[in-house]
Amino acid sequence: MADLLPEHPDFLWRNPEPKASYDAVIVGGGGHGIATAYYLAKNHGMTNIAILERGWLAGGNMARNTTIIRSNYLWDESAAIYEHSLKLWEQLPEELEYDFLFSQRGVLNLAHTLGDVRESVRRVHANKLNGVDAEWLTPEEVKEVCPIVNIGDNIRYPVMGATYQPRAGIAKHDHVAWAFARKCDEMGVDIIQNCEVTGFIKDGNRVVGVETTRGRILTDKVGLAAAGHSSVLAELAGFRLPIQSHPLQALVSELFEPVHPTVVMSNHVHVYVSQAHKGELVMGAGIDSYNGYGQRGAFHVIEEQMAAAVELFPIFARAHLLRTWGGIVDTTLDASPIVSTTPVDGMFVNCGWGTGGFKGTPGAGYTFAHTIATGEAHPLNAPFALERFETGHLIDAHGAAPAAHQANESPR
Repeated sequence: MADLLPEHPDFLWRNPEPKASYDAVIVGGGGHGIATAYYLAKNHGMTNIAILERGWLAGGNMARNTTIIRSNYLWDESAAIYEHSLKLWEQLPEELEYDFLFSQRGVLNLAHTLGDVRESVRRVHANKLNGVDAEWLTPEEVKEVCPIVNIGDNIRYPVMGATYQPRAGIAKHDHVAWAFARKCDEMGVDIIQNCEVTGFIKDGNRVVGVETTRGRILTDKVGLAAAGHSSVLAELAGFRLPIQSHPLQALVSELFEPVHPTVVMSNHVHVYVSQAHKGELVMGAGIDSYNGYGQRGAFHVIEEQMAAAVELFPIFARAHLLRTWGGIVDTTLDASPIVSTTPVDGMFVNCGWGTGGFKGTPGAGYTFAHTIATGEAHPLNAPFALERFETGHLIDAHGAAPAAHQANESPR
């Protein structure tokens, strides 16, 4: 491994020139792309592979999310892949030999109406049947878990209870990317930054290479893991994906002493809040209704997020906004991901995670690597095949996140 070490001891990975050919190429150097490469090398012995990133490593959605990790989804298929992902999260700090500040501080999903309560209790029972830790808490129990939540009955949307997943939590997103990248590099994976894919080379209906801004690269396996830009790449390859890209905005406050011990989500009031390790309050809400590739904040969204946050947490009224940003979320018709083969032989796609991409990082990488290496779906990602939009076997996860694709949906 000596020839793989960086020239400078402070570098976490090499910055190599692209080779003429690889056994597999992963398009997209975000969390899912790096995790896929890691599991290709670790689980399937494929080390002659390249990650192609048009910008810098993890500079897209991996650096533009709110870092929440949970697995308390309603439907069996969703709960299975996210629970597998959570179990991987629990072992990754030791496995990757990197402290990326994984904090299992729990997640509360608040209920504000009788409809919310019914759906929430239903989800708790479904979670327990699937082996996912879940509890239903009364308003008083919510207050015990998170003392700063307003459970008074004189507000627009009083807290009527909440689901609680104790094993859920947060992690430091850029540290996660660096941890995966370092291990990929140690195993011989080439991480090639500033390398945009501009086209695909095909022999009939089989992919045989990619065209990039740094030259042609030959390969007979291509994995697309480009989140919001997946539909653009698919068009270049000659097929269409049933996804739409939307901006998803978030913000952080200035630094505070620890005041918020867990993660609180509210689909009805429409905000979710955690406190980062450094002390910032990290907040997000719903995706923008229009399609777009914007990576910036907007005043009307900031106002709505802060209004919701102050109603739930009166203590936040004097907090000062530090910065805002936007990520590009790729959403499908059923709000569930696509981890699948494609109409092009040798080409595979991992997209459509919507607002669940960060929490699904290791699970997506694990199952996508299996699909690329074997050409067959792993049992966990088999339900998320592209063909389901033709067969009608949809997995309707609308409302699965507090950043719901429609504001009036319940969390699933």
